[in-house]
Amino acid sequence: MSLQDKLTAMKDRFESNMAADTLAIMHRATSDLVRSGIMDQVLKVGMGAPQFMLPDQEDRIVNSADLLEKGALVINFYRGVW
Repeated sequence: MSLQDKLTAMKDRFESNMAADTLAIMHRATSDLVRSGIMDQVLKVGMGAPQFMLPDQEDRIVNSADLLEKGALVINFYRGVW
């Protein structure tokens, strides 16, 4: 099973447990984002990310260029604590 098949199955299971009105709101919000043109601004597969400086988990500023000198860089974004 491909990664895409696994992701689709996971999404289908997630959505099957949602109330119809909640699911409709979620799909409408996704459609609104796509129509906004935001997808034209995202990095495409194989593109390098611009250099950046961000706080780490201990609130220390880190520079992506410095981290890349040590090896591959994985970045995780999350929406925060609800």
